Parts: sequence; C-alpha cells; structure tokens
Amino acid sequence: MRKLEEDSARFYEELSRRYRKDKDALLSFAKENRKNVAHVDRTYYGVITDAIEGCFAFNMNPDDYRLNTELAERVSYSEALEQALEIEEKMIDFYSVAATQSKYLMADIPRAFSLIVKKRDNQRSMLKSLLSRGV
Repeated sequence: MRKLEEDSARFYEELSRRYRKDKDALLSFAKENRKNVAHVDRTYYGVITDAIEGCFAFNMNPDDYRLNTELAERVSYSEALEQALEIEEKMIDFYSVAATQSKYLMADIPRAFSLIVKKRDNQRSMLKSLLSRGV
C-alpha cells in the first residue's frame, strides 16, 4: 500500500511539473495520497495486535496492482491524464479488495480502506473532468 501511494504521489508531482495548467489539482492528489498512507498506518497499527492474534493476512497478488507511473518524455497532457485514470482504477480496485478481505476480521481497517476508495473515486472524477475539458 505504501509503495502504491508513494509511486502515485510522485507521478502526480511529475505531472504537475510538466503540465502547470492544473498544477494545484495535481499536487492536491499527491498530498492526498500521502495522507492516505498516514491514515492507514494510524488505523493499522491501532488494530494490528488483533489481526496478528487472528492470524489475518491479505491474499492479494502484488503483480495485479503494479502501477505505470513513468511518464514518457513526449506524452501529451491528455495521454498523461489517461494514464492517471488507469492508476486511479488500480488503486480503487486494490483498496476495494483489501476492504473486502479484511471486513470480517477488523472493523477499522476496512473502514479506512473504504474511505480511501471514496477519495480515489473523487480523484478519478476530477481527472475525467480535466480530460473532458479537451486538453
């Protein structure tokens, strides 16, 4: 989770450097991604003892959630936004699966994951809006 959030945050920071037009929105995505890490960490460490005692482990294949965060040298802004949408789709899928897998064992973790799904869905909507402006 941490790697996914950090990689996507760096992607949005790079996007904001290249395409200054929507710099504030893109940097807000990076900031939100880093907040997600802190939120999950606080929640996770608060209930980790219960999870360990319950022998809980996620059953997720990391290869299913690899992110393409490398921006090609000459990528257009609309292509970069499409790439950002793909990242958001994978992140939403990741947190949705994680929330589902943990919902019967712990209450706080799936709630945190579900909140991040909502935030990511908002980011996805904002990206679609930026893309629809005909950039």
